[in-house]
Amino acid sequence: MAQVTLKGNAINTNGDLPNVGSKAPDFVLVDGDLNDVSLSDFSGKKKLLNIVPSLDTPVCAVSTKRFNEQAKGRDDLAVLIISADLPFAQGRFCEAESTHEVKTLSMMRSRNFAKDYGVLLVDGPLSGITARAVVVLDENDNVTYTELVPEIAQEPDYDKAMQVLG
Repeated sequence: MAQVTLKGNAINTNGDLPNVGSKAPDFVLVDGDLNDVSLSDFSGKKKLLNIVPSLDTPVCAVSTKRFNEQAKGRDDLAVLIISADLPFAQGRFCEAESTHEVKTLSMMRSRNFAKDYGVLLVDGPLSGITARAVVVLDENDNVTYTELVPEIAQEPDYDKAMQVLG
């Protein structure tokens, strides 16, 4: 179990992020067309998982837009924005913000992703959704970088994540 804060108040997660060097847990999430999507759908690409509580918050929106910019021209990279938002809301956000370089995925059918990646918040006002985290995977789905952002209202370290991606 890890601990993060929301405006200085401690909140616990269900576990820990996957270890660097380990194989990433597979997942099934929902895309904008209500299709189930798994890790294998991005086979052969590096993957940046930007795990956010909700795109309907300022920091989540900023991080999505920032990673969208950094993904431009990167055919070798899949940037996945994972949240508890419904796919329809994710789609409206991406359309309004022109974030077409990223792929939004929803946990609407299951919280297994959040549990398997150790980011499910188990107490506090956001219980049931995710902490803010970044996980980078290589082409073979090995974990190469993780960051559990210590304060939910804080942005992740974009530079470190992108540096690992090369």
